[in-house]
Amino acid sequence: MPFWYGHVKSEHNKHLHPEKESEMKHQARASLLSAVAFAAFTHSAMAQTGTTLEDEIIITATKKAGGTDLQSAPLAVTAFGEAQLETLHVRDLESLSYSIPNVSLDDIGTWRGVANFSIRGLGINSSIPSIDPTVGVFVDGVYMGITSGMVLDIFDLQSIEVLRGPQGILFGRNVTGGAVLINTKKPTDEFQASFKAAAESGFRGTRGNYYLMGSVSGPLVKDKLKAKLSAYYNKDDGYFKNYEGGPNFGQPDQFSAFGKAKTFMVRPSLVFTPNANLEFTLRYEHGTSEGDGPAAQKHEGGAGPIPAGAIGFDRHSLDFSINETGLYDHRWDQFSIETNWDVALGNGTITNIFGFRNFDNRTRADIDASPAELFSSDTRTTQEQWSNELRYAGRFADRLDVTTGLYYFTQDVGYQESRNIFDGFLTFFGGGKQRQSTIGAFAQADYALNPSLNLILGGRYTHERKRVNVATVTLNTSPCNVIVGTCPFDFNDKNSWSNFSPKVGLTWVPDDDLNVYGTWTRGFRSGGYNLRNTSAFIAPGPFDEEKVNAFELGVKARPNDLLRINSALFLNDISNMQREINLSDPRAGVVQIIRNTANAQIWGFESEAQFYISDRLTLLGSIGHTNGRYDQVLFDLNGDFVVDAADKALQIPRLAPWTYSLGFIFSQAWNGVGTWTLQSSLSHRDRAFYTDNNLGTLNGADMLDINLSLHTENQITLSLYGKNLLNEVTHGGDTQLPNVLGGGTFAPLNKGRVIGLELKVDFN
Repeated sequence: MPFWYGHVKSEHNKHLHPEKESEMKHQARASLLSAVAFAAFTHSAMAQTGTTLEDEIIITATKKAGGTDLQSAPLAVTAFGEAQLETLHVRDLESLSYSIPNVSLDDIGTWRGVANFSIRGLGINSSIPSIDPTVGVFVDGVYMGITSGMVLDIFDLQSIEVLRGPQGILFGRNVTGGAVLINTKKPTDEFQASFKAAAESGFRGTRGNYYLMGSVSGPLVKDKLKAKLSAYYNKDDGYFKNYEGGPNFGQPDQFSAFGKAKTFMVRPSLVFTPNANLEFTLRYEHGTSEGDGPAAQKHEGGAGPIPAGAIGFDRHSLDFSINETGLYDHRWDQFSIETNWDVALGNGTITNIFGFRNFDNRTRADIDASPAELFSSDTRTTQEQWSNELRYAGRFADRLDVTTGLYYFTQDVGYQESRNIFDGFLTFFGGGKQRQSTIGAFAQADYALNPSLNLILGGRYTHERKRVNVATVTLNTSPCNVIVGTCPFDFNDKNSWSNFSPKVGLTWVPDDDLNVYGTWTRGFRSGGYNLRNTSAFIAPGPFDEEKVNAFELGVKARPNDLLRINSALFLNDISNMQREINLSDPRAGVVQIIRNTANAQIWGFESEAQFYISDRLTLLGSIGHTNGRYDQVLFDLNGDFVVDAADKALQIPRLAPWTYSLGFIFSQAWNGVGTWTLQSSLSHRDRAFYTDNNLGTLNGADMLDINLSLHTENQITLSLYGKNLLNEVTHGGDTQLPNVLGGGTFAPLNKGRVIGLELKVDFN
């Protein structure tokens, strides 16, 4: 379980000159390392015999039958079990954004729920549905084909696994940065039910946010059929205060509540076991989520000051003012059937996972981020995907583990966008449709050369085809709609890509307490097209696939019963880095161009540690560092119409140099009542650039979280918790706007401080 350490940044430090702030950060890092050394010393001084590590953590990332112990897996992975997710009050994937070194699981905020995840400096900055991720999301083994809808509420989970580094052999394309595996709870053999209610607020003018969750599970036919029904409801009355916007324009001491949202989900599941060797698991989820558009802040950006007369705010405040409330409206249905058949061959298991997902969302956003009607946008995205994976995993001669399989994926995506410029003086309409199909075949073998040394060999062949029809947004000034077929397509094309991803590695495991591994692998991110084409002079594609050669050296160690430490060094060599270039434009507002921009290298290290001081107190820490450079620039990154040394000198976006954290868990039995637990963590992430021209930035932040819970002997848990208690201000993006549209930036705000109370009741 990862936790966090970092330094506390006072309010006045937030506005320091960058060089002074950098100096203070280096001092803080030195203090941090001293704190870690002190923690290790304290651990050694206070350690007592009889304390053991927690039970082994089983992960699904290796796709081996029955899973793999976390400490035995030759890859960098952080796993959160059910109890940890409960204690952390994880409501969505963004809740874990500061929990893991070199990882950010951010929502871009253009509309709610769009994943802009980054791992080890490989990430995206886009809400365009045809942009494939660098970090793939898999729900119960099913790949989610677009980034929209990935940061919506999650509940009733068995575990979340975050895999760092390319995972292309077992998980295919679009995992060059890593993968996030979400595993929901299965029906239980015995009757179980639970109910959870929570209320939280930021106080000081923010409204309440309320949650209700429940599940019931148990057998329908003994030893043959069991079922589970889970439901979730969330009503957010609005965290933010919209100053001067709409009816309150001109009255800065007045505000309207902003950020309202409602989410409902229901998830039935069945497990059918006709005999001891065969099991079918059926899962279905229906969900709706709707509410206000982005809390769009305008602040001074790298392009220069905000013009006189325009309204801007401090980027380290939660203040903003917009006249367009906006909206998002997501609706989805997803279904999967998982079959597991134990066979005699290699004492193995044949697994088949079939998945289907239908997703539809509508949005409206105030892009100029001001109380004037300068630039607003409406979108609609539709998606339907089908997938199937058939694989086998088994062991031969007690020294050869084999995992092999076939994969098929297809999806249809439709995207419609309209732009309203200068209160209707200019209007644009466009978007596109994309049909794609992917087939793959993969195999990985782990062969024991001797009792302590294993050889890893693997490979995956993939063939992908995409066909698109695009209506360039800026070419259509009369109303039309791509989804319903009334927009003329000015670009029609199709293309295909084939590749082979190999993997070679060695693991040295002299005993159960040490695992040293080294691997080289290659991963690919899909080539494709831009469905939000805004330039009449640059074709929307095709852009080529991104290739990553990844080297990793890792150590997982348990030197004694009181310490666990997992560390890794990595180097990613990236060819044809695929990026969305955002450039401000006086006519279109923002021009988005997707191209293969550069060849680059990213390298760094990370480490996570657990110090078991006693059976009541545990210290947890992590640290990660990422660095990178462009080796060759292939496209004009800064918009000056030339490719030169100025482009090469830019920093790689979405790369935060330092992440680190420190936390503790303390528990105490209360005779006759139960057990109370105090848990706290302080985590830090450095500032990172958002846009490729380095004019847009994402704030660095220090996140302080605290949870105090009492678990009674009659299965009632009461928790008082606080998140982001330092009230740090972070944004999903930082897109530059032209001066004619108010200048500054479009920067959607994330929530600040949140304090909550939760009640959970379990029935067995």
